Amino acid sequence: MQTGQRDSFGSRFGVIAAAAGSAIGLGNIWRFPYVLGENGGGIFLLIYLLLVAMVGIPVMLSEFTIGRSTQRNPYGAFRRLAPGQPWYLVGMMGIVAAFMILAFYTVVAGWTLEYLYQALVHGFRGLSSQQLNDMFDHFRGGTFRPILWFLIFMFLTAWIVVAGIRNGIEKYTKVLMPFLFVLILVLDVRAVTLPGAAEGLKFLFKPDLSKISAETILEALGQGFFSLSIGMGTLITYGSYIGKQERLGNTALNVTIADTLIAVLAGIAIFPAVFAFGIQPDVGTGLVFKTLPLIFQEMPGGYFFAIIFFLLLSIAALTSTISVLEVIVAFFSEELHLTRRSATLLASSAVGVLGIFAAGSWGWFHKVEMLGQNFFGILDFTTANILLPLGGFFIVLFVGWFMGTDRVRAELSNDGTIRAAYLPVFLFLVRFVAPLAIALVFMNGLGWI
Repeated sequence: MQTGQRDSFGSRFGVIAAAAGSAIGLGNIWRFPYVLGENGGGIFLLIYLLLVAMVGIPVMLSEFTIGRSTQRNPYGAFRRLAPGQPWYLVGMMGIVAAFMILAFYTVVAGWTLEYLYQALVHGFRGLSSQQLNDMFDHFRGGTFRPILWFLIFMFLTAWIVVAGIRNGIEKYTKVLMPFLFVLILVLDVRAVTLPGAAEGLKFLFKPDLSKISAETILEALGQGFFSLSIGMGTLITYGSYIGKQERLGNTALNVTIADTLIAVLAGIAIFPAVFAFGIQPDVGTGLVFKTLPLIFQEMPGGYFFAIIFFLLLSIAALTSTISVLEVIVAFFSEELHLTRRSATLLASSAVGVLGIFAAGSWGWFHKVEMLGQNFFGILDFTTANILLPLGGFFIVLFVGWFMGTDRVRAELSNDGTIRAAYLPVFLFLVRFVAPLAIALVFMNGLGWI
């Protein structure tokens, strides 16, 4: 794509598939189940659904509104909407967050390829729980394979992005997202037919009111941010490619429903199996890479279901990495006036350098630490606890108080051609509820509350 020629999505399904692909990733299938397991199961799910409706959808809709009204990258969007004012720094913060997130997120995405390979070659066969722990730690601390898988995943991401919006991102997500849905349904059917699966479903869906706490609420809110990809400029960028005829409210609602549905289906795939094999549901971050391989090798047909699961993880990760890379590519192509090919090469190369350090955080660069965190941990903490909450906070403040009601109404009503009866509720949420909720996430992430 040459400078001045702006690509866009070609269909309504393409918009939803791409935006849902951005939101649906490792946050749904890797992070959501273990966070839910650590925070009481069904009650966490109920609180999560309420907070996504009250905070997640308004923030997502705010990003779509900013993006489509300007048809620019996050930095350029704020410069166009608030010329001569420092709001462009919010857009730049999103670009920086995307850069840092892609560096460490693609490392974890590379781990899914390693485990897909291990599933294919029977790498889990006969290993005890301790041996699976050692296997993961040994792999992650290696000097070659983590970096190799990272570079392969980075190449796949760049290969899709360089083709453009319609012929790259939309084309592939329209295939990958339905395939992902089919894979997770296959896993669900197998999980719910295991002996003892009912206890897992009860844990997932039956709220235990005694487990409600301030920490549970804050964790649910933080998971919503992580899962929906809000605050990093991805949805502003994708919003800029949405046609003026599309209903932004419907798009935000459909994307949120798809994202939440996949997270719940991931829980259905995992918790019945966890309970069926007597594993504690609160095993934490090692649930996917340390616990599930043990379950798969004990499960009838586990070889095939292990392959399906790690293929599912890889696809979910890929639909997210392409959206994050697009944030950086859009910035480079529009602000530095580069062709899409040059912008993609520059962006992926720069992220590649940073990602090599992240991939080697337990290997070559294990001595690189700051405040007790390795390089990977620094990137993760900075983005999840500082940049994303701050980005989301200023985005809703901007839309709620500075963008102007008339401009917001025009964008949500497609210049008055459709009804946007939800506008008063939306404005109330982005002006009062969302800023307060995001501020609590920010303070909790920094350990202030």
